[in-house]
Amino acid sequence: MASKRKSEPVKKTAKRGKKKTEDSFDSDLSDEFHDDINESNGSAPVTFDERAVLPKLPDELLASRDREPGRLLIAGMVTWDLVGKKTDTKGGIKIRPNLYYFNRFTEDKYRLAVSGSTSAHSVLISMDRKALTFGRNTFGQLGQPELRTYEKPTPVPGLEGFDIIDAACGRNHTLFLTDTGLVFATGDNKSGQCGVGSTSPMVPKATRINYNGPPIIKVGCGAEFSVILDIKGNLHTFGLPEYGQLGHNTDGKYFITSSKMSFHFETSPKRVPLYIEKAKDGHVTPVDDVQIVDFSCGANHSVAIDSKKRCFSWGFGGVGRLGHAEQKDEMVPRLIKFFDSSNRGVRRVFCGSSFTLAIPDAGQLFLFGQNKKTGEANMYPKPVQDLAGWNITHVACGFTSTVISADDSLIVWGASPTYGELGLGDLTKSSSQPKEVTKMAEMKIPQVAMGYSHSLLLVNTDDEKTKEKYDKLNEFIVD
Repeated sequence: MASKRKSEPVKKTAKRGKKKTEDSFDSDLSDEFHDDINESNGSAPVTFDERAVLPKLPDELLASRDREPGRLLIAGMVTWDLVGKKTDTKGGIKIRPNLYYFNRFTEDKYRLAVSGSTSAHSVLISMDRKALTFGRNTFGQLGQPELRTYEKPTPVPGLEGFDIIDAACGRNHTLFLTDTGLVFATGDNKSGQCGVGSTSPMVPKATRINYNGPPIIKVGCGAEFSVILDIKGNLHTFGLPEYGQLGHNTDGKYFITSSKMSFHFETSPKRVPLYIEKAKDGHVTPVDDVQIVDFSCGANHSVAIDSKKRCFSWGFGGVGRLGHAEQKDEMVPRLIKFFDSSNRGVRRVFCGSSFTLAIPDAGQLFLFGQNKKTGEANMYPKPVQDLAGWNITHVACGFTSTVISADDSLIVWGASPTYGELGLGDLTKSSSQPKEVTKMAEMKIPQVAMGYSHSLLLVNTDDEKTKEKYDKLNEFIVD
C-alpha cells in the first residue's frame, strides 16, 4: 500500500458431533430446520408499565457509546441464503450478483450498523433508535414473523416501544440492547445462546433474556455463544462452552454413552468470575481488580479490555488468535503478556473468526491469529506495518477480511476467496496486504461493519465531498 503521512444445574442437552478442529463455516451453516419450536422459554417478560418506569442508562455512558451516524453503503455477497455455502442445496433461490463496489442501500440515515464474522444477516439502528434487520432468517435470527430471507431492512416486531442502542449478530442468533440496559434475543437457541433459560431450538421473536442483574451496557455474539457487559464491569456469558469461550473454566463436555458426547450448555447469563495470568512454567496467578470496559467476540473466542487497559483472551486457541504464542484453548480469561506494559495498554479490540486486531495507546494496529485460510499465522501480536501512521477510527472484521476507516480513507484486506466485501471492484477482488479503496478516498466514514462475506459502511453525507461521491455511487435496489 502506498505510504501515508504520519499523524498525531443440569440442563437439557442436545446431541452434537465431534469437536471441530477448524472454523468451517460451510459445515456449520446448514439450514437444518427444527419444527419443534417451544416458545415457553422461561424468560422474564416485560410489560409496557414496567418498561415505562425503568431508568435510562446514564447520559454520559449513552453518549460515550453513541457513534456518528451516516447513510448506508453495502458491498459483497447479497444472496443471503448462499452465504457460507458451496452450492445451493435447496433450489428456488433468487441469485443476486455480488456487489464488488460499495452501493448505496436505502436513503435513510442510521445510528448504527452491525453484523458478525459468522453472520449472513445484519442489524441497523435508525435515527429514532428502532431496530431493523435484514438477511437470512432460517432460524428466526431477524426476529421477523416469517422464516424467510428479508432483503430489505425491516423493523423488528416487539421492540417498537424500546430505544435500541446496541446489537450483536451471531451465526444464527441476534441480541438487542435497550437504553435502559435490557437485552432481547432471537434466533437459534440449540446451545442456549439466546440466554432465555432453556435450549428450545429456536426463539422466533425478540425475547428478554433470563437476566436480572445490573443494567447491561454492551452485547456481543460469537458463532454460538453470547457475551454481555454490565454497568459494573462484569462480563456474563451463555451458550456453547465447547472451547472454553464462556470463560467458566470448563468446555462443558460430557459423554452420554461411550461414543456420544454432548455439552452442558449455559442457558442463562452467568458471570465470568476469574481472570488469570499464566507464567511460562504454567503457574497460574489470579488477576485482581478487573473491571471490563470493552470486548469483542470471534467465532469461538473472545478478547476483553479492563479499566487498566489490560487485555485478556479466552476460548479456542487455534492459529494463535488468543495472542499467547501457543494454540491451547483457554477456559478462563488469560492476560495477554505482550500488552502488559506501561506503553502497550490496549484501548480497542476487534475479533474476526480466527484472528484478533488490537490497538494499543501508541495507535499502531497489531494482528494475531490467521486472517486467511492457509499459510503462516501470527502466534503472538505483531504490528501491521502497512498501517503505521494512520489515524484509525473504526475497524470491522469478517471471516477472513478486514475493513478499516482511517483518516478520510477506507483500507481493506482479505485473502482469496472473497465475495466483493472489500469493495475493490470485479478485477481486484482480494488483497493479501492492506490496500486503499481509491473509489472511497476523501469520504468521511464514521462506521464500518462486516458479516461473513459482506460489508456495511455508514458515511457522513453532511460533508460536501462525501455527499458528492455518495451521490455518484450505484444504488442496490431490492425489487
